[in-house]
Amino acid sequence: MNRLKQDWKSTLKTVGTYSFQLAVIIEVILVILDKSEFLYPFEGWTFRITFLLCFIKFLCAECTSEYTIRDNIGIAVLLILGTISYYATGRNEILRIVLFLAACKGEDMIRCLKMVFWITLTGCVGIILLSITGIYGAAALAQDFGRGGVETRYVLGMGHPNALQCMVWMITSLAMYLYHTKWKWFHYLAVWILNLLFFFLTDSKTSMAIVTVAVVLFFMADHLHAKWGKRLFSTANIAAVTGSIGLSFFAAKDAMSLFEYYWGAPLTRKVQIYLFLDKLLTGRIHSLVDTTYKEGTISTWSLFSSPHNTYYFDMGWVRLFYWYGIIPGIIVVACLFLLLGYFFKKDRLAEMILFSTYSVYTIVEAHIVSVYIGRNYLLFIAGMYLWNIWNKTGKQDE
Repeated sequence: MNRLKQDWKSTLKTVGTYSFQLAVIIEVILVILDKSEFLYPFEGWTFRITFLLCFIKFLCAECTSEYTIRDNIGIAVLLILGTISYYATGRNEILRIVLFLAACKGEDMIRCLKMVFWITLTGCVGIILLSITGIYGAAALAQDFGRGGVETRYVLGMGHPNALQCMVWMITSLAMYLYHTKWKWFHYLAVWILNLLFFFLTDSKTSMAIVTVAVVLFFMADHLHAKWGKRLFSTANIAAVTGSIGLSFFAAKDAMSLFEYYWGAPLTRKVQIYLFLDKLLTGRIHSLVDTTYKEGTISTWSLFSSPHNTYYFDMGWVRLFYWYGIIPGIIVVACLFLLLGYFFKKDRLAEMILFSTYSVYTIVEAHIVSVYIGRNYLLFIAGMYLWNIWNKTGKQDE
C-alpha cells in the first residue's frame, strides 16, 4: 500500500512538473511571437491554456500535500484579489500571475529560467535570421522617431529598434544572472560588445546604458568578498529601486505641470526640473499628457483601475498603477521590497542587480509590465524566493 501511494505521488509530481514546464514554454513562445511581426490571433485562448496548465500543477501539488493550510489561505486571498481585479478591469493578468507563483512551489526555478533563456535566445535569433534573409519581417525601419526628422534604424524583424535592443538587453541580463559565476572578465566584455554592435544598428540609448551598468555591477559582485562591501552594494541597489518608483510616482503626479507650462503657465523651478527630466527620459513624462484624458497621470489612477484604462505608454511603473490600480500596485511594490530585504540579508547580489536594473529600466520602458509572464524574469525569481520567505515566517509562527 505504501509503495502504491509513493508511486501515485511520484506520478502526480511528474504530471505537475511537466504541466508547469509546458505552461512556461507556451508563455515564452507567446513572447517570441509578440516580438515578431506575426499577428497571432488566439492569444487570449492560449493564456487560458497556460492558466489551466498551472492549475493542473496546483492540483497535483495539492494531492501530494505540497501546500499547507496556511499556504492555501494565502493563495486564496491573492486569487480573490485577482478576481476583483478581473471584474474591475477585465484583465486576467493578476489571476494568472498568482496561480503561476503558486505553481512555482517545489519547482527548480533556476533550471526553469535556463529553459526560458535558451528558448527565448533561439526564438530571437530565428526572427533576426528570417528578417536578414528576407523571408519574413522587415530588417530596417525608416521613419521619424521623434528625434528631429526621418532616420533609418534597424529592427531585424522585431518591428521597432527599441524592441530589438530591449530583447538583446533582456537576454544578456538573464545570461549574466544564470551563468556569471563561471564567467571571466572577457565574457563580460564579449556580451557588452555584442550589445554595442546592436546599439550601432538601433541607436537605442536606454538599453545600452542599462546593460553597461549591469555588466559593471555583475563584474563587481563577482569580486566583492567583504561583508561591508556586499551590504553597501546591496544598499545602493535598493536605493536605485526606491528612486525609480519614486521618480515614476512624482512624474505621474506632476506631469500636468508640463501641460500647463506649454499652455502659458510660468516657468517655475518645479517646471524646470520636470523639463530636464522629460528631456532626459526622451519625452516620456510629456507623453502622459498627450491624450485627451491625460492617461497615466495620477488623476486616472483608482483603487482597482477600470476597463477604460487601456492606453499604452512607455513608463512601466506608471503603467502598473494605471492598468491594475493602486491596491495591486502597492502589493507588488511591497512584495518587491520584501524580496529585496531577503536578498540583503542573504547577500544575494545577483538577484539584487537584476531587480535594481530592471526597476530602473522600467522607469522608461514597460517591457516587464505586460500581459506576458514570459517577459518578466523577476516573476520566476519571485516564485522561487517568495516561497522561501513564506515558509520561513510560517516556521517562526509555529
